[in-house]
Amino acid sequence: MSTTSITTLHFVSDGGLDAADIAPAHKAWARSNGFTGQRGRLLAVPGAEGAIDLWLFGVGAAEGRSPFVAGLAGAGLPEGAFRLAGEFGDPTLSAIAFRLGAYRFDRYREQRAMPTLSLPDAADAAEVERQVEAATLARDLINTPANDLGPDALEQTTRDFARRHAMSITVTKGDDLLSANFPMIHAVGRASAQAPRLIDLTWGNAGHPKVTLVGKGVTFDTGGLDIKTAAGMLSMKKDMGGAANVLGLAHVIMSAQLPVRLRVLLPVVENSIASNAFRPGDVLRSRAGLSVEIGNTDAEGRLILADALALADEEAPDLLVDMATLTGAARVALGPDLPALYATDDGVAARLLTAGMAAEDPLWRMPLWSSYDSLLASKIADINNAATGGHAGSVTAALFLRRFVKHAAAWVHLDIFGWAPDARPGRPVGATDQGIRAVYGLLRQRYPR
Repeated sequence: MSTTSITTLHFVSDGGLDAADIAPAHKAWARSNGFTGQRGRLLAVPGAEGAIDLWLFGVGAAEGRSPFVAGLAGAGLPEGAFRLAGEFGDPTLSAIAFRLGAYRFDRYREQRAMPTLSLPDAADAAEVERQVEAATLARDLINTPANDLGPDALEQTTRDFARRHAMSITVTKGDDLLSANFPMIHAVGRASAQAPRLIDLTWGNAGHPKVTLVGKGVTFDTGGLDIKTAAGMLSMKKDMGGAANVLGLAHVIMSAQLPVRLRVLLPVVENSIASNAFRPGDVLRSRAGLSVEIGNTDAEGRLILADALALADEEAPDLLVDMATLTGAARVALGPDLPALYATDDGVAARLLTAGMAAEDPLWRMPLWSSYDSLLASKIADINNAATGGHAGSVTAALFLRRFVKHAAAWVHLDIFGWAPDARPGRPVGATDQGIRAVYGLLRQRYPR
C-alpha cells in the first residue's frame, strides 16, 4: 500500500542558518540562493537525486516574532503534505496559522489542492481542527456573493448548522416579525424579494451561564434609499460578516463543549430599494419601545441589531456579545486589521484584549463616551439612527446599540471589517474571520470545563 510522502518544512530565523539542524549540503544550497531566514521566504532544497528533500521557511527576526508567521508558509507552498521542524514556536497556533494561510475560496473556479499539515506532536489536534473549521465557515459565508447567499440561503445554511450541532432553532419571518414585535428588522428588510427574518438558536444546559451571541446578517446592503455609490456596493456581500463570525464562534464553543447555555440570534435582511422601502425621516418603533427617527437608511445594521439585542437582553444573559460590520468610521480609526471593541465591563474588556493578543486575533478598545449621546438626539423621536456632525461614527453607533441593553451582566460589541484587503499571515486576501479566537479565548477562561 502506498503512503503519501511528507516533506519537512524547516523554520529558520533570520541569521540562524548556521544553527539550523539541517545537513551541511542543505545549508550550502541555502547560502548559494541567498537564503538567510528572511521573513516569509520559502526555499525548496533538492536532494542528491534532484527531488525536493525539504523546504526552508524564513521566520524573520526573533524579537516580536508571531507564531502566525506560519500562515505565510501555508499560503506559499504547493500541493503536498508537510511537517514542521525548527523554530516554529507554539505548535498549536503555528498549525492553525499554516492551515488558515492555505485557505482558498474555490466555489466558482477549478478547485486546487491545498498543502496539508502533519501536526507537531505537542499541538492540540482538536483545538486546531475546531478553530480552523470555525474560521473557514466564516470566510466561506462572507466570500459567497449575494446571488447565492441571500436571506433564504443564509437561513438554510443556519438550519443545516443547527442540525449538525443539535441546536434548537426557530425562525420568525416576514410579517410575523410585526406580530412578534420586531418592527425594525421588518422595516429594514421588507423591500427585498426575500423576506426579512430573525433566526434564534439555542444549545446547552439551561442551568449553565447564559451566553448570547448576536450577529448582523445583512446579506447585501445597497444603502437603501440613501443609496451607496457603485464603488461602495462592491464589497457589500460581506455585510453579513457579523452573522458569519458569530456562527464560527458558536461552532468552536459547541465543539469545545464549553459549559454555557448558548443562544445565537441572527437578524437577517437584504437592504434593498423598492416602493415599500423605509425612508429617511420615517419614525420606527423598536422592540424595546423606543421610537427611532431614520436619519440615514444606510445605517440599517444598528436597527436590526437593536431589535435582536433587546430580545437577548430580556433574559439578562451573563454575557452578551454582538458582532457587526457596522461602520466605516471604525475602519478610518483603526484600519481593516483591528476591530473596535466596546464593552460595559472593564474586566471583561481587559481579558478580551489579552485573549485576542494571545490568539493572534487583536482588538482595540474604544470608549462608550456618554457625552456623545447627544449627537443621536431627534426632535420628533426618542433617538435618531444617524448622528449629527459626522464625528465619532463608530462610537455613536455603539452608543445607539447600548440604548437597547439594560439587563445583561456584561455586553460586548465588536465593530469588525470581515475582510483582508491585503494578505497577512494566516489571512489571505478576501473574507476573513475576526473576533472568533479572541472571544473564544475569553470564554474558555470565564467558563472553564
